[in-house]
Amino acid sequence: MKKIMLIGSGGSGKSTLARQLGNILNIQVYHLDAIFWKANWEGVSKEEQISIQTDLVKKDEWLIDGNYGGTLDIRMDAADTIIFLDINRTICTYRALKRMLKYRNKTRPDMGEGCEEKFDFDFLRWIWNYPKMKRPDILRKLHDLPENKQIIILKSKKDVQTFLEYLKTKSAERIL
Repeated sequence: MKKIMLIGSGGSGKSTLARQLGNILNIQVYHLDAIFWKANWEGVSKEEQISIQTDLVKKDEWLIDGNYGGTLDIRMDAADTIIFLDINRTICTYRALKRMLKYRNKTRPDMGEGCEEKFDFDFLRWIWNYPKMKRPDILRKLHDLPENKQIIILKSKKDVQTFLEYLKTKSAERIL
């Protein structure tokens, strides 16, 4: 696990898991939302997204958190490990609403500077529709990957905790 791609619906816990994994594995974490959003929610161009990701995946180690379906293949092709947070949409929607309230009028730690959190009905709708609109394509892409890719699908908070505990144990074993 040296080149890790972390994907999932909004509110699935990608950024939180990315920070935890970065600490456990001692790998640099790149939050695509923080890279691709400039102040006042101004997005970077698709060309810039491609250029940035092409450079990131050339590094020896990385953990990249974010979806950005139009550039998914760049990360998927370069990753040795793909983690898909396949969390229930009700939980994701609840978490997103909770996050909107917690960071209201502030910038989240995993977001571009100057992008203050706000209520976003379209984003909530995207989360709600994710299982029908995005999930099937992601599962197809994961199924079609070569066997040398490690694919990890986590479906619940318990799955995430079990996975983190496993990695902590493995990391501790390497130190001893």
